[in-house]
Amino acid sequence: MEVIDINTWNRKQQFEHFKSFADPYFGMTIPFDVSNAYASAKKLRISFFAKYLHDCMKAINDIDALKMRILNDNVVKFDVIHASATLMRADMTFALSYIHYSPDIYEFINNIEKEKTRVLNTNDFYPPENKLDCIHCSAIPWINFSGHKEAVSGVLDSVPKLAFSKMNKTNDTLEMNVAIYANHALVDGYHVGIFSEKFQHYLNK
Repeated sequence: MEVIDINTWNRKQQFEHFKSFADPYFGMTIPFDVSNAYASAKKLRISFFAKYLHDCMKAINDIDALKMRILNDNVVKFDVIHASATLMRADMTFALSYIHYSPDIYEFINNIEKEKTRVLNTNDFYPPENKLDCIHCSAIPWINFSGHKEAVSGVLDSVPKLAFSKMNKTNDTLEMNVAIYANHALVDGYHVGIFSEKFQHYLNK
């Protein structure tokens, strides 16, 4: 973990402007072509959710701004960002997970399965690990949404939040909308644009 020197940071003024907002988060919903990713998941016989979440995490970990958090009034940049995804139980309630990221997709899938097993065998809402070095994300595969709003606690928060919609077929293309929210004290629209490009790149591979 690296502590950012705010006084020499080129975003110092933007950070100081937005950090005092009651709700400093901005968000947008972006359509992604998941045709290749879906076909790849079927070919490899792996979960489509695991495939696109892994591609998402690769993109997140490529972008310094999305690895930054506000911690004890400091700005820090974590070395690796993990996934805190909502996982559903049989009774249709959900719990939060903490899925360790790995560049190797099969190791990442194994980490997802371990968290699924934990969630299904406990009534706990929060995972044993509940840290800032993650993104908060939810799959909402029942709805092809084109807009989305995250719940805001009112407590200072700096963890990016993502939601993945139902997949929709348009002509010969499979599309999935992804909503992303980020604290504007740390992240700008430019960084979300780079994330969009990188995520689509990994989905296409």
